[in-house]
Amino acid sequence: MITVSIIEDQREIRESLAEILDKSPGLRCVGAHASGEEGLRNIPGENPDVVLMDINLPGMNGIQCVARLKKLMPKTQVVMLTTYDDGDLIFDSLRAGANGYLLKNMPREELVQAVQQVQAGGAPMSLQVARKVINHFHGTKPASELEQLTSRELEILRLLAKGHMYKEIADHLAISMSTVRTHVTAVYEKLHVHSRTQAAMKLAERE
Repeated sequence: MITVSIIEDQREIRESLAEILDKSPGLRCVGAHASGEEGLRNIPGENPDVVLMDINLPGMNGIQCVARLKKLMPKTQVVMLTTYDDGDLIFDSLRAGANGYLLKNMPREELVQAVQQVQAGGAPMSLQVARKVINHFHGTKPASELEQLTSRELEILRLLAKGHMYKEIADHLAISMSTVRTHVTAVYEKLHVHSRTQAAMKLAERE
């Protein structure tokens, strides 16, 4: 029996995942949590074999939660389950200790197989995610700093340059403030800047 805990803030998705797991032979959901903070409090006591982790969570995001959970439970397999196939989020998740990365639109049969695969020592990834990982290692170096930005990072940079606050950007893009901060940090690192003004100036030089 493979035991699984879930961290997912949307109740309908959380309940659906738990139902899929409990109806699958050889799998059992031992806990379902609405936030990273709640998960960190309860999952050590549940001691699951596998954790399914959303990225866009209220408060602590999923990447931060993976890093903390892995320190507490290094042998537990963590699979990111998210709507984002953003390259930076994929690699940030893997660097934090995730063992797999799946997109939420995958069929339930593939989800069950992924749980079985990661417990067997594999690293399950959705096809789109696997392609991004391969392209990362096969690709050539971008010609400029701005070309290193993902489409979402460039979108956020343009909104920053127009003077929008983080909350306005989060509302406009229907993402969390935490996700906005994660993207902005990545933008600053890639552009080698330390402020909104410096980043906006680099954008203005090109556009």
